[in-house]
Amino acid sequence: MATTQLKSDAIMDMMKEHFSTDAGKEVTEKIGLVYQINIAPKKLGFEEVSYIVDLKKGQVTKGEYEGEGKVDATFSFKDDDFVKVATGKMNPQIAFIRGAMKIKGSLSAAQKFTPDIFPKQSKL
Repeated sequence: MATTQLKSDAIMDMMKEHFSTDAGKEVTEKIGLVYQINIAPKKLGFEEVSYIVDLKKGQVTKGEYEGEGKVDATFSFKDDDFVKVATGKMNPQIAFIRGAMKIKGSLSAAQKFTPDIFPKQSKL
């Protein structure tokens, strides 16, 4: 497991705070899915750090999923590409088409992975 500091770590910390707000709670009620996000410092598949974004409970945790069943969809990004998607500089569909984002799992769950789940950009 890499100890590299990722730019994405700060976004994940902001997401934790976001889900405790009214806007964040609204997102969890609307989506109600569990996503795993794998973030690699430079190259997909190498030294990836996993985050679980649980939109049933409104939690973000680092590490493997430990809930019942399995995650609804898994996304893999390079750190820079995740930051672009999270900050709204790259559309998730465009990221997928360009190969900047890999998806495993339910496609219908993946389609609900929209910029709405991220905190608004005022802090970024």
